This record gives sequence, C-alpha cells and structure tokens, in this order.
Amino acid sequence: MSGFLKKIRRLTEERAMKARQAVPIKTLEANPLYARKPHDAKAAFRADGYNIIAEVKFASPSEGVIHEKGDAVKIAGGYLGAGAKMLSILTEPQYFKGKLDYLKSVRAAHPEAILLRKDFMVTPYQVIEAKAAGADAILIIVAMIEPELAKDIFDAATELGLAPLVEVHDEAEMEAALKLGADFIGVNNRNLKTLKTDLEIGRRLAQQKPKDSVFICESGLSKADDLRDMRGRGYDGFLMGTTFMREADPGKALQKLMGELCA
Repeated sequence: MSGFLKKIRRLTEERAMKARQAVPIKTLEANPLYARKPHDAKAAFRADGYNIIAEVKFASPSEGVIHEKGDAVKIAGGYLGAGAKMLSILTEPQYFKGKLDYLKSVRAAHPEAILLRKDFMVTPYQVIEAKAAGADAILIIVAMIEPELAKDIFDAATELGLAPLVEVHDEAEMEAALKLGADFIGVNNRNLKTLKTDLEIGRRLAQQKPKDSVFICESGLSKADDLRDMRGRGYDGFLMGTTFMREADPGKALQKLMGELCA
C-alpha cells in the first residue's frame, strides 16, 4: 500500500471511530432509512447500452477543487434527468469534500435513484452507516484493506442488501476480488500509487471479466469514443465524475455525452 493510501486509511479509521462514538449502531438501526429495501444496483447494469454512474464529487486528490457550488441535490437531479443509471455520492470529507449528509439529502429528494456511497470503507460500521443514509451500494477498494477485512465488509453489505462494488486496478487485485465472491466489479484506470490514469488498465483487465459478472469501467473516461471502446470490450457501465463536475452544469455535460453516444 502506498504512503498516500496509508494516510487516507488512518484518517478514515479515525473518522469512523468518532462517528461510531457519536452515533452508535443502535441509533443507525433506528433510522427509518435503515428499514428501507435497497434498490437492486447490480441488476440495473444488465440493461444494454451506456449505463452511466454519474458522480457527485467536488474535489479529488489529483485535481484539487473541481466544482465550487456544492449543491449535491441539484447536481443529482440534473444527472438523473440526463439519464444517469446510478449516482455515486462522495462522502469522504478531506480529499473529496464529501459529506454523508449529501447522500441523505439526495436520497430524500430522489427516492427512486440508485445510490452508491463512495468512500474508503475500512470498517463494517460504515456499511451500516451507508444503509441508514439511504445507499443501495458501497465501494470496496481492494488495494486499501487486507483480505480478511474486505471479506467482513463485503459480507456486511450483502447481509444488509447493499451491492458491494469491488474496485480493482491490476490482475492481483482482480484475483482477490474474485476470492471474495465479487460479481459487481469496478476496474479503476487510475494507479492509486501515482494517481495517474491509463485506459490500458481497463482494456487489459476486460479480458478477465468472469461470466455473468457486471463490469464497471472507472476513471480516465472523458470522450464518447472512450466509452464505445470499453463497451465493445464488455464493460456494462461507466463511472464518471470529473469530466462532468468540471462544468458549471454537470447534468448538461452528461446530457451532451449521451447525445454523442446516440449519434
């Protein structure tokens, strides 16, 4: 694990510990949203076409501040109106300027939306927290945690009806994801050690797509031709954020891309 990932893990563990002290599990379980049946996130990507996971992301470690306005609900509505299949809501506060409240607010405004809690998951507590905030799916980054902890988080998500999207970016991580039993897999074109993107990662790992799995291509996608290429290689969906969030109206940016894909 790189020094950067170690730092993020430490900060996330501290954040999760403070959250658990402030909001115990019993309190989360008493939240009305905790009793809600999550949407079937994985099934949404069985449909043919360019299934976009549009990301509500105001900053990133590689880009710094991306979008200044910070109106998650408005951005989410724009994405859904433009045809996003799913929304990825960043809840990590330091590097991505995210908030768990963004997830709660988007769920309240858009009950029909399929929502991914995008964060560095380092404890099963965060999975319970995600369900109580209205998530349908959570992200597990294989490079971030050891296999035993990844299994605990994966199992916690499955038991709560949340879809674990397991993120990989090389062959060894793909093997680890498959050992977990993952069939909803995100291939990240970003090298988490250098933070640089390379679409060759996605092209290479597409060859290892297991039968009946759902494959999501993540990071480095900016043009319609990128999506056409990856769709032809077997990807079922595409997670995109920075390309849209750089624009004043992210929903319109998605709408423009959808138009180009249909042309």
